[in-house]
Amino acid sequence: MTDLSTGAGAAYGDRDPDALARRAGERANPDRDQHFLVDDRVLDRIPAYLPDDADTSHLLEIGGGAGALTDRLLAVAARGRAGADGAAAPADADHDPGRLSVIERDDVFADFLREEFATAVDDGLLDVIEGDALDVDLPSFTACVANLPYGVSSEIAFRLLPEGKPLVLMFQAEFAERMVASAGESEYGRLSVSAQHYAAVEIVERVPKEAFDPQPAVESAVVLCTPRDPDYEVGDEAFFLRFVKALFTQRRKTVRNAIRNTGHISGLDEPEAVVDAAEEDLLSRRPGDLDPSAFAALAELAREHGSPTEV
Repeated sequence: MTDLSTGAGAAYGDRDPDALARRAGERANPDRDQHFLVDDRVLDRIPAYLPDDADTSHLLEIGGGAGALTDRLLAVAARGRAGADGAAAPADADHDPGRLSVIERDDVFADFLREEFATAVDDGLLDVIEGDALDVDLPSFTACVANLPYGVSSEIAFRLLPEGKPLVLMFQAEFAERMVASAGESEYGRLSVSAQHYAAVEIVERVPKEAFDPQPAVESAVVLCTPRDPDYEVGDEAFFLRFVKALFTQRRKTVRNAIRNTGHISGLDEPEAVVDAAEEDLLSRRPGDLDPSAFAALAELAREHGSPTEV
């Protein structure tokens, strides 16, 4: 876990979340999917879940709100800048060491972040990007730490995962459990296969409703996504993910029938040819019993025999 001890960057990292919310002058609005994390202990722990070897030279936060997590991330960025001590940035970086970009769609909170952390903005330590995280151009970040808006957490996660960077993200607990589920478990599904295609995923902390203001209706969980190459190969990633999606729409059917019934989703013009080419052991199972490598093998067989077209 990343060291968050005191020292360089101590000007950041200890702002009181309730005081920040009062200074912002506007409460979080649950109708806009806003629930501020206000538990200091959780806030302090979240950035520390980044792996020890994570490149923190350009952090990204999505949904800065009143800035409680922003404050903690600025402490990490400031320490990174101080630690560089004027040294050149890593050879593969196109930014200065020690920087945080925050994407915030609410103009009131975006303005507040610029005001509250004006020194960081002036120093080039903080950049506030006003806009929707699903629409704006993402900066060239090296790691992302965020309390995501739950209503669009899936869309944002799958915008971040292909970037191949370490992610520490807060989700609804049910969503997090689906991300980390293994084949054969009831929570296992399209989300599990797709997330684990890009990264090793694990729940590192469960967070109660009481840690937020206003309290959400659900429990939450922090997920660490560590990028890694899967232990299988796919020739067409877009088709692989579409094929997984298609089969899980028929999760209670056998794989044989799921392939036959979902050509309009997967784009297979000849699903019966895939069934004829596949092994009976795979065809007689259900999608929820196939691990990601089995899905990959079946997707490659489908590409070879099923004449897939773009959907």
